[in-house]
Amino acid sequence: MNENEGGRKVEVLINDLLAERQMSLRELARLSGIEPSNLSNLANGKRQKIYLEHIERIADALEIDDISRIIKLTKK
Repeated sequence: MNENEGGRKVEVLINDLLAERQMSLRELARLSGIEPSNLSNLANGKRQKIYLEHIERIADALEIDDISRIIKLTKK
């Protein structure tokens, strides 16, 4: 999750997506071209910045058209 000053959190739903597809993080890394460590940090909320390019690559790799399936914005 990524927190900003406005009291909201951005959550990247990688773990949910991988579970739905019975896919490993390494497989997503291979398909998306994103380092496994970066995907792991995104999935576990350890990234301070979330790059749009990474979200686009994840969407392409998982054939997702709706960004709300990948990220969620919630209040703290």
